[in-house]
Amino acid sequence: QLAESGGGSVQAGGSLGLTCTATGRSSVNPAMAWFRQAPGQEREFVAAISGAENIIYLDSVRGRFTISRNNAKNTAYLQMNNLKPEDTAVYFCAARTIEDASYYDTSYAFWGQGTQVTVSS
Repeated sequence: QLAESGGGSVQAGGSLGLTCTATGRSSVNPAMAWFRQAPGQEREFVAAISGAENIIYLDSVRGRFTISRNNAKNTAYLQMNNLKPEDTAVYFCAARTIEDASYYDTSYAFWGQGTQVTVSS
């Protein structure tokens, strides 16, 4: 199971941090990712980190968002800086059963409940 924390409301240009904590045991360090879904839109990939800490980003967040992980704590993080109103969405944490990261939401087996991020102009 995955549980997100963090999020909230901030003005444009501000920063927020999200945390995703995984419970349960795994024989590998599974890839973890963040997706987001704005009202009326499809879920969108944001960032992912593999078990070996290879990282991929959505182009529009690269340079502003940083994904990281702490394997000892089974936790992934998303630090979001210079937030824009278009970043407003519900953010979901996801995990695969293997170490390789992926852009595709269908390849992630486990999902958190989501946390709201609202950026005002």
